[in-house]
Amino acid sequence: MVDDLAAWLPPLLMLVGVIGIVVPILPGLLITLGGALVWALQTGTTLGWVLFGLCVVWFALGVAGQILIPGRRMKEQGVRTSTLVLAVIAAVVGFFVIPGVGAPVGFVLGIFAVESTRTRDRSHAWQRTKVALKAVLTSIGIELIAAFAIILTYVAGVLLHR
Repeated sequence: MVDDLAAWLPPLLMLVGVIGIVVPILPGLLITLGGALVWALQTGTTLGWVLFGLCVVWFALGVAGQILIPGRRMKEQGVRTSTLVLAVIAAVVGFFVIPGVGAPVGFVLGIFAVESTRTRDRSHAWQRTKVALKAVLTSIGIELIAAFAIILTYVAGVLLHR
């Protein structure tokens, strides 16, 4: 019975991780990596640890891409660093005010509010807000790609370990 539960723990963690990415309540990519770690600990084999190392690489690439790619695109479109900082603060507030979807909503509304105040032009602010929304969606997409790379690595490990 305990072995059956242990066998289901890594994929269950990975599923919760993917849900956490789509509905940003939990640190989804980290939880997905945690599922791979549990599997490596369970197997205790060289294969398990090598594949977990590969999962760490996928995780690091996902985090780096999630930060660098959307941020660069927003800066190319003229969204200032100070705007991004205030939008992140609004995202944190939004996370607690609107559970489940508050962080991205707060981030986008934060950009709109800052840009509206700074330029006094709502159409300009809306253009930059759309850029920010695309950046949020790009970030989620990058995180999902990294999570699926971790999951595929885990599945390959399970198949090779048999």
